Amino acid sequence: HGTHHAQHGLCATPKMANAPLPPPGVAARLLERLDQPGASGGLCSIQAAAELGVDHQTLVGAVKSLQALGEVIEAEARTATRWELSPEGEEVLRDGSPEVRLFRSLPEEGLPQGEAMKLPGGSLGFSKAMANKWVRLDKGAPGGPRVLRAVPSVQDTVQEHLGQVRTGGAQAVPERDRSELKRRKLLLEMTLKSYWIRKGSAFSTAVARPETELTPEMIATGSWRQLPFKPYNFSSLGLPPACGHLHPLLKVRSELRQIFLEMGFTEMRTDNFVESSFWNFDALFQPQQHPARDQHDTFFLLDPAEAPQLPPGYYNKVKKVHSQGGYGSQGYRYEWKVEEARKNLLRTHTTSASARALFQLARQKFTPVKYFSIDRVFRNESLDATHLAEFHQVEGVVADRGLTLGHLMGTLRQFFTKLGLILIPSGLKKWVEVGNSGVFRPELLLPMGLPENVTVIAWGLSLERPTMIKYGIKNIRELMGHRVNLQMVYDSPMCRLDV
Repeated sequence: HGTHHAQHGLCATPKMANAPLPPPGVAARLLERLDQPGASGGLCSIQAAAELGVDHQTLVGAVKSLQALGEVIEAEARTATRWELSPEGEEVLRDGSPEVRLFRSLPEEGLPQGEAMKLPGGSLGFSKAMANKWVRLDKGAPGGPRVLRAVPSVQDTVQEHLGQVRTGGAQAVPERDRSELKRRKLLLEMTLKSYWIRKGSAFSTAVARPETELTPEMIATGSWRQLPFKPYNFSSLGLPPACGHLHPLLKVRSELRQIFLEMGFTEMRTDNFVESSFWNFDALFQPQQHPARDQHDTFFLLDPAEAPQLPPGYYNKVKKVHSQGGYGSQGYRYEWKVEEARKNLLRTHTTSASARALFQLARQKFTPVKYFSIDRVFRNESLDATHLAEFHQVEGVVADRGLTLGHLMGTLRQFFTKLGLILIPSGLKKWVEVGNSGVFRPELLLPMGLPENVTVIAWGLSLERPTMIKYGIKNIRELMGHRVNLQMVYDSPMCRLDV
């Protein structure tokens, strides 16, 4: 999302060690060009490469080699930015944005959701059209959910903004809209690098390249006495040995796991990324009409679309407490559907694993337990500096008789003190939500069969945000995903949490 692209024909990019050596004549021709009238103020490397008829990268190699000779030339690095349409952006400029194409393809009477997804722009545009409130999903329609128009007409501002960029009017597009187009991979922010080259204090068009090696022939003939040699740098470091490196997330994960173990917690099994809606939502007493269960918030599976079975007996108790109430609760008073509970999805939290663990705990004679988990979860999020669609959740659960909110607060104080996050500094210049906590409701625990006097306290946080705080990373996409700079992984120190 928004990756900076190097325009290789125009950029001075590679390090010295990787840059190709320029042809012998390029450096000499560059010096002659700098010595001509009209070049007293300097030359742009892009302009100079065009005038000399060489590739820009070749000219950059000549600049680097001349800089290594001392003060022969001065080269000031310059950077410019321009916006270009990506291949996807070209398609949207030609055909329109997916959300508008979907809207305009919908008939007045709407279509079943499955058919709507097959319309032009359907698979990509549905979430955006829902977020823009252009279409609505009627879940109670005969024959299943139906997609309907929610407004009479729409304007394709995405296509209009792309047209402005194409005609050179990128600056006329509001910055917020540019960022959104960049996030959607419709725009590319091109970083163009060049050099402004001027004569140095030791400028000369006849420059002798110093020798870097003393050869047997030089010694035998005595020619070394008349040759200039490059000074030997005795302070330079050797090449570091190649070795493996731990990603910052793995380092902090290891520290967090050690904290839990020191506090007497046992790690839960969390090896099922695919979960049923029953364990992910229903068992946690989340109603089936909750917005988090919509497709624009959760990744549902097409194959296998449904779980083969639910726990017999238990799911009937869950159905009853949702639809009729019980255990001192009036419930949600709606028609609970087993078909909705069987839908498979990529789990949105590891609390589904906590629910499974507590259910197994209820099958035996009760003993107090402390569980924890650290694993990956998935949400259909809009990507920004603090949100990803795929991230890690850290979760702690304690089940015992007579637990109160005070126990939860004391446990959290101990946990976060060990983590070194008593007061949370934020490089984002604002308070950042690190986690949530609370006490599980009786409607969740009692249908499982746990004793009435047992209370469960729990808390959860992401692995990524504490790592960002500890390592000073301001954008979560630089920590996980395709934008990760591997050099950051190599250079990051061992993260010693303040324990």
